[in-house]
Amino acid sequence: MAERLVYTERVGGSSPSPPTSRRGNRKAAFALVALFMAAAPEAGLADAMTFRVELLQAGNCGARCPRVIAADGVIETDTPQAFVAFLKERGDDKSLRRIVFFNSRGGNVVASMVFGHILRALRVAAVVGRFGAEGDPHPYVGECLSACVYAMMGAVRRVAPPGSEIALHRMSIIENETGGLFGSSQVKRSFADAPMVSVLKRYARKMGVNPALVAAAESLPPDSMHVLTREEMRHWSFAKSQF
Repeated sequence: MAERLVYTERVGGSSPSPPTSRRGNRKAAFALVALFMAAAPEAGLADAMTFRVELLQAGNCGARCPRVIAADGVIETDTPQAFVAFLKERGDDKSLRRIVFFNSRGGNVVASMVFGHILRALRVAAVVGRFGAEGDPHPYVGECLSACVYAMMGAVRRVAPPGSEIALHRMSIIENETGGLFGSSQVKRSFADAPMVSVLKRYARKMGVNPALVAAAESLPPDSMHVLTREEMRHWSFAKSQF
């Protein structure tokens, strides 16, 4: 039996050297992002999450334009380790800001919490958004769905610019079972038990997010998603729309 803790829409769809950043520089980068968040064609998000450095070029920043991290795709079990390795390779990059642009439809819940702890330890800020084609320095609206929400919780500052979407989904476990007379394969789906939900609530509280957000996600019908309103993001202390 193979078992993985994932959100259902996942189907189909040594310490690192932290990047150097000053608070003033980060605020300046935030201000640039606010000016250039617009809709763009949908990017494929079914592949495992990858990380790359993007130049956030906006206005007349010139040589002062910050470099940020773009994170696109599904959060897999090895994603947290991949992020740490990514930062280690760029430990000498003084221009890299502690800002991650998330564009993800979810993935592994436990890995997302581990990812969130790493973001908090390194004091990384998160923005829901993505970058377009190579050579396009402007960020666009993105999405952070399901398990991505738990990764983003760990960020020291969480921003969802107007147009970007954060959506909740009920957690489930997918089990592939082989058995029976002819060795047929069956897919079994079950949902998080009370202890697992409690773990998520404690994690949310530790990250400064109202655990009612977790309760809301777990109360949803199995195949539905709920896009957070601005009021809900504020009420549950999850994200702001401005920097």
